[in-house]
Amino acid sequence: MDIFSVEQMERVGREEAAARLHRLADMLAGHDDVEFERGGLRFGAHVSDEVSLKIELELETDESELEMELTW
Repeated sequence: MDIFSVEQMERVGREEAAARLHRLADMLAGHDDVEFERGGLRFGAHVSDEVSLKIELELETDESELEMELTW
């Protein structure tokens, strides 16, 4: 059972997507909590020093997907 779940899908440019990934990477590298802001509310979660990383790439003719998942 989920204690808490937030999911958001939006269309952004490649540079904005890269900037968001950089911010997330900086939070992880700095041993900080990961934080997100949605609708004026701030959410944070502590990330363990060791995580499982899953990367999935799906290439299709009409749409491709790169999915990265961290679990701890």
